[in-house]
Amino acid sequence: MKQSNMMDWTETAQRLEAVAAALEQTAARIAEQHTALAAEAQESVGRIVATVESAREAELERRLEEAEARIAELTAAAAPAGRKTLPSGMASMLAKQGVTEESMEAGAIDAALSSLSIEQRIAVKAELLRAGLLG
Repeated sequence: MKQSNMMDWTETAQRLEAVAAALEQTAARIAEQHTALAAEAQESVGRIVATVESAREAELERRLEEAEARIAELTAAAAPAGRKTLPSGMASMLAKQGVTEESMEAGAIDAALSSLSIEQRIAVKAELLRAGLLG
């Protein structure tokens, strides 16, 4: 009986060893599969992120172009047409010298302003530039 118990124990131990070896192999395969799946998932996530980022980037570029076009439109529309009138005092002073708004030329203006001081000439010319009558 002792011998049959010993054989049973030996046989059970061998079976347990075989099961333990099989479990170790299964655990190793599961670990390999986990590593492979993790790498595949990381790659898939990377492709998804790249796709989303490129789509988002394209959308942002499109919106930027639209905004720049709109800014250009607004800038062009907001460009001042220029003032085409002179203050009455300046118009009367130039008229006394024989210069009208239609006949404004650099030589005529310089001749008309020759009796003024340098500061006054600069002020009058600046006003004419603001009014858009001098180019």
